[in-house]
Amino acid sequence: MSKQNSQYVHEGTLKISQCLHDLVAQEITPGTGISPDSFWKSLARIVEDFGENNKQLLLKRDQLQAKIDDWYASDAGKSANSGDSRKFLREIGYLVKEGPAFKVEVEDVDREISDVSAPQLVVPVDNARYALNAANARWGSLYDALYTSGVAEPEDEPASPPKKFDWQRAKRVIQWVRDFLDRVVPLEDGSHADVVQYAIVPAGRRTLRVHATLKSGEHTTLKSQGQFAGFRGLMYEPSEILLYNNGLFMRLQFDRNSFVGKKDLAGIYDISMEAAVTTIQDFEDAVSAVDAEDKTLAYRNWLNLMKGTLTAEFEKGGKKIKRSLNADMEFTNPYGMLTTVSARSMMLVRHVGIHMYTDAVLTKDGDEIPEGFLDAMVISLCAIHNLSGEGAKSFANSRCGSIYVVKPKLHGPEEVAATVELFARVEDELRLKRNTLKIGIMDEERRTTANLKECIREARNRVIFINTGFLDRTGDEIHTMMNLGPSTTKDQMKQESWLHAYEDWNVEVGVNTGVYSVGQIGKGMWTMPDLMKAMYRVKSVHPEAGANTAWVPSPTLAVLHALHYHEVNVVSIQRAKVSKGNTKLETILQPPVLREELSDEEIIKELENNAQSILGYVVHWVEEGIGCSKIPDINEINLMEDRATLRISSQLIASWLKHGLTTRDQVQDIFKRVAVIVDNQNLETEGYRPMAKNHGASVGFEAALELVFQGVESPNGYTEPLLHKYRRMAKVPHS
Repeated sequence: MSKQNSQYVHEGTLKISQCLHDLVAQEITPGTGISPDSFWKSLARIVEDFGENNKQLLLKRDQLQAKIDDWYASDAGKSANSGDSRKFLREIGYLVKEGPAFKVEVEDVDREISDVSAPQLVVPVDNARYALNAANARWGSLYDALYTSGVAEPEDEPASPPKKFDWQRAKRVIQWVRDFLDRVVPLEDGSHADVVQYAIVPAGRRTLRVHATLKSGEHTTLKSQGQFAGFRGLMYEPSEILLYNNGLFMRLQFDRNSFVGKKDLAGIYDISMEAAVTTIQDFEDAVSAVDAEDKTLAYRNWLNLMKGTLTAEFEKGGKKIKRSLNADMEFTNPYGMLTTVSARSMMLVRHVGIHMYTDAVLTKDGDEIPEGFLDAMVISLCAIHNLSGEGAKSFANSRCGSIYVVKPKLHGPEEVAATVELFARVEDELRLKRNTLKIGIMDEERRTTANLKECIREARNRVIFINTGFLDRTGDEIHTMMNLGPSTTKDQMKQESWLHAYEDWNVEVGVNTGVYSVGQIGKGMWTMPDLMKAMYRVKSVHPEAGANTAWVPSPTLAVLHALHYHEVNVVSIQRAKVSKGNTKLETILQPPVLREELSDEEIIKELENNAQSILGYVVHWVEEGIGCSKIPDINEINLMEDRATLRISSQLIASWLKHGLTTRDQVQDIFKRVAVIVDNQNLETEGYRPMAKNHGASVGFEAALELVFQGVESPNGYTEPLLHKYRRMAKVPHS
């Protein structure tokens, strides 16, 4: 236990870590109308009233898994088809009875969530710089994104830009953008490529429109006047023109004296795209928060986001930079009135799952409390500053007065219902309006997928988001069928029928319960942040499938992915899916068991790939406290790794160990070999401690191995308990 956690303050029946107690008393409660004493009494009541049920829900998980393990170990389970599986799961209470059709009824949802189809970022809230980057990623440069990614380049040209500025490459970007404008915001006549002057002119009584002069001398305007949303600057020489398509804005930016603008026919120097319209500030998989000190840092960053006061200072290119939240922008709309346009991403916040407990607060008996209870209370208390306090003045997140919470790792309707009940109690304790706390349901556990309609029913007055977290979902799939047989390989997993059915099922259920009309149906993360051109080629499948948001790992990729939502009308696709449901539950229940015998070479290759993924991520998590990392794989391709990818890798090897495809000795030998590769990949990483020189002295190496060797016993295959154990060990010498 770190020094920061060893000092507690007694508040009634609770013992609160000193640093957290100070944060609540000195920084969070002032201005909320809630006193520190009242706050801790409220938390104590919640722990007393909800704590036992939380334990029972976790016990039920273990009991169900034990029954599934026994069944898969039996002849009946091993020979069962999907119909048999469905019957068995119904008998043990894993599958619940599906109720009648219904539609969600959710009020006070901001348009960014209810109406706009756009990319979404997920960012560790404990890193102020990253949190601000994401919050400010509502808008991004299309020219920069295209130039950097190589999307506009011919296939035989390298995607990465040269070190020296290449004007020919820039011209291809400009032409690509003009073609894009012709597709999504076309002119009545001619092409945007031929415009020499854009201006704003009267369109009749009290209305304005865009006027474009072509190089031929002809005059034209937008084909659809409804796509003109506003302008800045002078009417005859605007500095920006705000356009609108498929719910998203874009800004044509003019400056004939700028480096690009002076060479551009119309004086355009960039197109600023509305990109990451929403962002999840993450307290879960993207962070490494193992004690009160870590939680206090994360809570403080969230508090300052809510107040609008968060800043980050860093050096870039030899210059000191101070970053803060972007202020909103004002435009003159088509009716000549000033209108405000948000410059910041709409922030959701992800709590931890119900399986997490924390010693940041202890009961009078010295027991840890559910960390999700603490998150619900502290995060909501911080948000009061944004609803009615300091942050509401200039940096309001929700204009509708809502707090958008993403709840991960829920298993089935009963756990959703418990979360809804908890949120209602938090609202009562903090004197918030009923249903202020909205809920985003991560569809990332098998029992939630199978009962998704009933999960949504339990949250029908709060649900604003369902998202297929396919990485965690795969980890749970492997763990659930652990006794049936060895898991298929990672590459083959992508072709498994259950995975495709799972993705389709989520959209179908979300559409037919009405979630799409009030919130987001989301898809998972693009995990290769440097392969931007590849992302642009393939990630259009998400909006084409009817998802109105999908995760990307960077602001630049958000700009590129936003292009897909201009090209695809998600709303029309969703409406076409109403009352249609072609996906069968039996397909979702098909386990991804390895069906073909692998050669020794194939086994070693798969083990090496997974060992690389585990070691590369765990060593930074445990020894540096980095929860989300860009890690090169064994082929030197950078991948975004978090606990979800770790869960898959560790569960896959654990599965192979259990079923004899590998041995403990072979796994250890491979991890030792791969440790050398990981060390070499981190030669220039400041503060990195090599593993290969002394495996026994490397906390990160030991943690990585234990995650595999304890993978069968780990509840649901979760990695957090072991990561927390080893991270706390690593912190002791430095505390």
